[in-house]
Amino acid sequence: MKSFSIIIVTWNALEHLKNYLPSVTETDYPDFEIIIADNASTDGSKEWVKSTYPEIKIASFDQNYGYCGGNNRAVPLAEKDILLFLNNDVKVEKNWLQGINDIFEKDEKMAAVQPKMRAVEQPEHFEYAGAAGGFMDKYGYTFCRGRIFNEVERDEGQYDDSPNLFWASGAALAIRKVLFIESGGFDEDFEFHMEEIDLCWRLQNKGYKIGYAPESLVYHLGGGSLPMGSPRKVYYNFRNSLFMLWKNYSSSSLRKRFLLRLILDVIAAYKALLSGKPKEWWAVAKAHLHFAKDFFRVHRKRKELQSQRTISHDPDTMLDISLIWQHFVKGVKRFRDLG
Repeated sequence: MKSFSIIIVTWNALEHLKNYLPSVTETDYPDFEIIIADNASTDGSKEWVKSTYPEIKIASFDQNYGYCGGNNRAVPLAEKDILLFLNNDVKVEKNWLQGINDIFEKDEKMAAVQPKMRAVEQPEHFEYAGAAGGFMDKYGYTFCRGRIFNEVERDEGQYDDSPNLFWASGAALAIRKVLFIESGGFDEDFEFHMEEIDLCWRLQNKGYKIGYAPESLVYHLGGGSLPMGSPRKVYYNFRNSLFMLWKNYSSSSLRKRFLLRLILDVIAAYKALLSGKPKEWWAVAKAHLHFAKDFFRVHRKRKELQSQRTISHDPDTMLDISLIWQHFVKGVKRFRDLG
C-alpha cells in the first residue's frame, strides 16, 4: 500500500480548518501524515492546529505564496510516497484514501489521481472544480465529467468507471512525490487556477497517466480564493489558459489551433461587454496583455518542456471536439452526451 502526505495550504482560513480538518484527521488508513502549509496567517490558524492536533506538521511561511508556492514549499517536509494536495475547504469520507491507493497500485504509469468530488452545499451533486475528473477540448477549454461550463449534474452513478483523465482537480490531487519533484512542481507563474491542469498535461507529455477513483469520495465547498464570476477569476482563467496552451500544445496543434483560440477569446470578451460586464471585458483584455508581456519567458519554458516530451502528439485524453460548439450551438449540457 502507498503512503500519503496530505498537504493543506491555508491563509487566514481558521473557520475552514475548524470545519473541515477534523474529517481529514479521522481518515481510516494505515499510513498517512498531514502537513499544514500556512501562508503567513494572522488569524490564529497555526496556534489552533498546534493545540488541537499536535501530531500535524506545520510548514510556516513568511508571506502568502498562494496555492502554487505554498504547496511547492511544503513538499520538502513530506515523508511519504504520494503527495495529496487538499484544499482547506474539503471534507473527506473515512476510507477515501483506499480507492486512490488502488488506482496507483494498478499501474506504475499512473502519475496522479483524484477522488470523486461532490459539493458541500449540494451533497448529491458533483462539485464544479473537479466532479468526476477533468478533460479538455482541442482548443483548450476545460470541463469535467459531471460539469460543463455552469451545468452541474447530480451524481447518479453515471461516472463510476475509472477512465484516464486529462487533469485531476487541485482541490484533491494525489501525485507520486518523485514525479512531482522531477517535473518541477506547480508553475508559480500561474499563481492561482489551472496550475494542476498544466502539471497533468506536462506529465502526460512524458507518457504518464492521470486517473480517477470513484470509490473515494470528498465534498468541496469551493469559491474561497477565486469566487465564481469574479473579474479576478476571469483574468486568471484566460491568462493561465494561454500560458498552458503555449507551453504544452504539440507543435502541430500550436500551429493549427492557437490562433483560433485567440479569436474565440476576443469573441468572449466582446460578448461580456455587450452583456453589460465591462469588468469582465477588461479582465480578458488584461490577460492577453500580460501574456504578450510574458511571452518570451513562457516560450523559453515551452522549448525546455518540448525537449523533454516523449510523445509527439497531444495526449489521447484531449478530446477532439469543440466544447463551445457542443454546448452553445448544439445545446449539450452533460458530459455523456458529448459527441
